[in-house]
Amino acid sequence: MFKRISLFIFVNILVLVTVTTITTLLGVESYIGGGGYGSLLAFSVIAGFSGSIISLLMSRMMAKWLMGVQLIDELAPHGDYERFVLEETYRLARVAGLKVMPQVGIYHSQEVNAFATGPSKKRALVAVSSGMLERMDHHAISGVIAHEIAHIKNGDMVTTTLLQGVINTFVIFFSRIASKIVSGFVREDMAQIVYFVSSIIFEILFSILSSPIIFWHSRKREFKADKLAAELGGKGNMIHALESLRQTVSLVDDSQKSIAAFKISGNEKFSRLFSTHPPLEERIEHLKSL
Repeated sequence: MFKRISLFIFVNILVLVTVTTITTLLGVESYIGGGGYGSLLAFSVIAGFSGSIISLLMSRMMAKWLMGVQLIDELAPHGDYERFVLEETYRLARVAGLKVMPQVGIYHSQEVNAFATGPSKKRALVAVSSGMLERMDHHAISGVIAHEIAHIKNGDMVTTTLLQGVINTFVIFFSRIASKIVSGFVREDMAQIVYFVSSIIFEILFSILSSPIIFWHSRKREFKADKLAAELGGKGNMIHALESLRQTVSLVDDSQKSIAAFKISGNEKFSRLFSTHPPLEERIEHLKSL
């Protein structure tokens, strides 16, 4: 069921544990959080939002690395499909009012999919799979790209960062309380070590348990992105894109579990609670009802 953990959540957990571990070893936690629940909450806010912000800043770099994205403007010579993707992305970005064009790339995979990520509208990345270019016509590709541009325009990564920062705050706060309780059951000379180790374990556990909140947010933003994409690139293109994706859903690549939430399409064979995308049928019906 954890195959839907997004890149953002995956990186966030790693960064969160790293930040809290370093601050604990340096004595920052005891300095800030040693004055009762109010001080602990202050430390949790600082460390929690630091983790989510760092994850946001690393998102574009991590996506390139994990998916092996090759920027189209680095390819020579450009093929017809590569040139179309680059030009269509720039066209839709201008229609959306983006002042800085996003980076555009291709990752080699047989899946029919695409994703957008980046720390801001000015530092965004749109990547499409080679499988999508092979199996979709230009109208469907245009609809997919419009959807990814809509994510950038809506600032979905920033809103996710704020939500994740709030969740991180509670994760750190309650993990410290739980660790304090656990450390109270061991000898005094072992209490500090038990507190340190258990706080890391509780952070990871509470982060995973709270991930359905992020997945719920992800599903909601898909409907909003579909709606804006229909306005940017045409309702017909967007519906055609989703119908094309429905025919190739079996080709969704789950090998890179951490990038799932950024893609336009997801595999719906897992629990709905841990799904990053609504069913394609629901999205198509939603667009038709607009």
